[in-house]
Amino acid sequence: MSRGLEGLEIIPTAGGVELAVKVVPGASRARVVGALGPALKVAVTSPPEGGQANEAVVELLAAALRVKRQCVTILAGHTQPRKRIAVRGLSVEEVRQRLARS
Repeated sequence: MSRGLEGLEIIPTAGGVELAVKVVPGASRARVVGALGPALKVAVTSPPEGGQANEAVVELLAAALRVKRQCVTILAGHTQPRKRIAVRGLSVEEVRQRLARS
């Protein structure tokens, strides 16, 4: 798989999946970096103030997974770099495939 996603832990839920995300705010460009242990590492250009980085993470993941923004929700870690993210409407395999192609 591209981007080194082999170690990424994606947990199936009733309506989709959950995954851990490590966010690097203030990066030079927004991108999905790859797996960092069991978490997905993402970089966003927005600063961590006022929820700007959180909004950027939701938008980046929605675009990478090709789902509507409303399907991506931050469950925990709103003020931390490590977050729990829910993605509605996709299976574990669909998430892996879409991240590999993003």
